[in-house]
Amino acid sequence: MSLWEDQAIKIFCCAAAAVLGAVLGSFLNCAAWRTVRKESFVSGRSRCPACGHDLGAFDLIPVLSWLLLRGRCRYCGGRISARYPLSELCFAIISALCVWRFGLTLLTVRNWIFLGCLFFLSLTDMEDQTIPDGSLIAAALAWAAYLPFGGGGVKGALFSLLAGITFGGALLAISLVMDRALGRESLGGGDIKLMAVSGLYLGFVGTLLALTAACVIGLAAVFAVHGARPGGKSIAFGPAIALADAAMLLFGQGLVQWYTGLLG
Repeated sequence: MSLWEDQAIKIFCCAAAAVLGAVLGSFLNCAAWRTVRKESFVSGRSRCPACGHDLGAFDLIPVLSWLLLRGRCRYCGGRISARYPLSELCFAIISALCVWRFGLTLLTVRNWIFLGCLFFLSLTDMEDQTIPDGSLIAAALAWAAYLPFGGGGVKGALFSLLAGITFGGALLAISLVMDRALGRESLGGGDIKLMAVSGLYLGFVGTLLALTAACVIGLAAVFAVHGARPGGKSIAFGPAIALADAAMLLFGQGLVQWYTGLLG
């Protein structure tokens, strides 16, 4: 029996990944917040968004600090958004699921980076409707760095690259048609580039299923915000793509096998 087959070891590793994921979730949330405001996230201490006071170690314990301080700044008493603990908790769960699904492997590291990029760009897109190119470049570089260690070989890499080009190009074509029909921008360039990067990780079938799910999620979000009334503020599509990509990456293997089985 391999070490990973020991359930106690597996649970311990997933718990450790959750703790590390909570810390990383805190960083990604901070990075997204500063990116939207054109601030550097690689320098400078964390500070209260209300009063600007530098935060100490006690203030920066993921989830726990927010709960102990009852969602308020220790220095000015201002309210701290629930976005902070929710981001930390969410990425803690994502990290644990990633380790549970892929084990203690380099594939886990590659996919973890991709999931982190998806999480980061979702936060920026929801707040400012922008998808930073840096997050997409980081995801593409992680995919490329893993190629020498993957089992697909040159053929698998070329198919993934072709999937990225195909879906990115298809979404670009659809966007151009919709722009002309609606008389306004329908999809942002970031959504198109994100779809291209998705193809690298998910392949043809996985990306097709993810795109379908993203459209359903996006329509549900529009209906939830605007109801049956047309118009209104546009809804960021990046988080819908990111959620569908993450679900397909973590849970989609069986669905892909079922779909390819239908195709013979």
